[in-house]
Amino acid sequence: MNNRLAFSEAPGIEHLRFANSFANAFADSPAAYTRLAPTPLPAPYLVAASEQAAQLIGLTPAACGSDDFIQTFSGNRAAADSQSLAAVYSGHQFGVWAGQLGDGRAILLGDVAASDGGRLELQLKGSGSTPYSRMGDGRAVLRSSIREYLCSEAMAALGIPTSRALSVIGSDQLAMRERPETTAVVTRMAPSFVRFGSFEHWYYNNRPEQLKTLADYVIAGFYPELQAAANPYQALLAEVTRRTAHLMAQWQAVGFMHGVMNTDNMSILGLTLDYGPFGFMEAYDPRHICNHTDQQGRYAYNQQPQIGHWNCFALGQALLPLIGSVEQTEAALSNYQALYGAKLDELLHAKLGLLTHQADDDKLLDAMFALMQGSHVDFTLFFRRLGNLRLDGSGGDETLRDLFIDRAAFDAWALQYRARLKLENSQDHERKLVMDASNPKYVLRNYLAQTAIERAQEKDFSEVRKLQQILENPFDEQPQHAQYAELPPDWARGLEVSCSS
Repeated sequence: MNNRLAFSEAPGIEHLRFANSFANAFADSPAAYTRLAPTPLPAPYLVAASEQAAQLIGLTPAACGSDDFIQTFSGNRAAADSQSLAAVYSGHQFGVWAGQLGDGRAILLGDVAASDGGRLELQLKGSGSTPYSRMGDGRAVLRSSIREYLCSEAMAALGIPTSRALSVIGSDQLAMRERPETTAVVTRMAPSFVRFGSFEHWYYNNRPEQLKTLADYVIAGFYPELQAAANPYQALLAEVTRRTAHLMAQWQAVGFMHGVMNTDNMSILGLTLDYGPFGFMEAYDPRHICNHTDQQGRYAYNQQPQIGHWNCFALGQALLPLIGSVEQTEAALSNYQALYGAKLDELLHAKLGLLTHQADDDKLLDAMFALMQGSHVDFTLFFRRLGNLRLDGSGGDETLRDLFIDRAAFDAWALQYRARLKLENSQDHERKLVMDASNPKYVLRNYLAQTAIERAQEKDFSEVRKLQQILENPFDEQPQHAQYAELPPDWARGLEVSCSS
């Protein structure tokens, strides 16, 4: 059957048919997961649903507003053919081996057909305690659920590999964090939620058969082209290393900070996974730490690339028994720095509207970032406004100069930038098109999320939905929403995000 035709005719979620590919792969390894049903969410109500995410699994907007949708994706009603489970994994947290972890508040419903011909797993986050909850209540609060929902969809719109968020469903049920907060369930979607820590779990528990089963499952399901490689496990590590290096470059290029780059939060598919205390760079400081819990700055913005590399080494250690030798493992990891550097260079050239590469480009970029740091220039506004600069000096400087404390230093850099543009006969109009497609006008600033959250906590979900629509088109001008691209207000300086959720 043609998937697209079937989906276009599907009126509701009764057409979703769950398979249980992950569970079936580990049918002979009961220690890989625990079968259990989500804990019902009292009196659930829809906070928001993503039409674009819904389309990936053939759901219509009408279906997303139905009671059947709300009951199913709050965990109150079993989905057809779903054999729900919580998976086990382990990991390094803040660089320290933490041992067994697992889905402490997430329950996998299974996988469904996707409109691109593949399959997507659907997972309920905040759906109650599991054997891996580690004394937690298994719930997620509305605050963190809205942040994950909005950022998942915002990152997808930015073109950055990510898990998706189908919906947020809330409840008046309370959970205790720093204070009592209302709870919610986010439905997350990804081809797979297997993590680096999934492999580490079997390696450090000396379970080679399960390690091989997991690797074979991942290769067959998501990297089938690697099956023909001389050493498929080495090829797997090399490909995951490549994807991770590219993902780190994409994060850096938009100023995104994950906040908790533990190995159990790293996707084996190179996706942005597990949105907790994330943030987008505002006043540029390469040492900025977005996670208030990260007192040592392990996951600061300028540390993310090397932590990505460190995490790949941790994965390589776990795959070593399958790869066969330290030399082969190191070979698979060896290209990380070059891959990361080349990808970031490509992205930065696009952000500056440069179509060619010249010998002194690194000096131009270094000088730019030093100026931005010295004046604490807003990251997103700088790159977006840079596209308005005219080659002949007749305009475009004013609003850009206003971002800088040392405007004379900016003027000197702008002269160098214009001279560089002239080397390739750059044209203002064509360059602006390229730059506007590379430099978003709208990102999920913390204060925007906070405003939407505070309204949602009063049962007004309009700002969540409006913000989502704006972030779905981050590169468009959207003049009616220009205030969402302005500098943060003074009160936003006091906002902090942490691992608490």
